[in-house]
Formats: sequence, structure tokens, C-alpha cells
Amino acid sequence: MKEINELNLPQDVRYTKDHEWARAGGEKVVIGLSDYAQDQLGDIVFVEMPQPGDVFGKGDEFGTVESVKAVAELYMPVGGEILAVNSALEDTPEYVNQAPYTNGWIIEIKPSHPSELDELMNQDEYVSMLKGL
Repeated sequence: MKEINELNLPQDVRYTKDHEWARAGGEKVVIGLSDYAQDQLGDIVFVEMPQPGDVFGKGDEFGTVESVKAVAELYMPVGGEILAVNSALEDTPEYVNQAPYTNGWIIEIKPSHPSELDELMNQDEYVSMLKGL
């Protein structure tokens, strides 16, 4: 397990208490699992993802990540419509471990309420939360 100061926690994403991240880009938001979460889960062996066109509210479960140790639910950091899923994870789920903020992204959405992003934690707030765990 990594120490908090060893984690890759980019400043350009927002974080949830459930350890998902969200990165806004234009009209879209890309969502994935934080470096902390993938480190805690261990080797990811399967990612269950929704279908493009599915619509979820903020906080809704949208999939699961399965590791050799456990299965974890994935929750929507913001509500919206699924525009794309990272189909590369079907054959290479370990991308979530290797590059959680680039190749390991999970879904891309069109947010219903973009202002919900403002309710998520920034890097400093997320680190403070992790230190309290």
C-alpha cells in the first residue's frame, strides 16, 4: 500500500468521498477511480460499465470494479448521460491500476447539472479526507 504522499492525485480533477474522480472538459466529464482506491483494491481483474445512453443521477451506482481482493461499487460523482465507456478495460482492466487518470478512465458523461462538479473535493480536501481515514 502506498503512503498518502506517494499517491498520484492530480489537481485538475475533483474527488468524491467514495474515491471516484471527475475531470471536466468542455461539455463532457470523464470519470474514473482514484489512485488511492485502486491501490487499496489491488490488482483489478474486471470492470463492469454501463451502456452509452444510460442516464444516472449523482450518487447512483453505475458499475463495479473487481480485484483479486474485493468487488467495489462505482458511484456517479455528478449526474448525467453516459456518452462513452472505456472499452479498452474489457481486455486490459489493469489500466485502472497502471494509469487511473489516463488510460484507466472508466466513463465519459454529459452532465445534467455541471454545477454538481463544484460540490466535489479538490486535491487538498481529498488529501485531508484520506489523512482522516
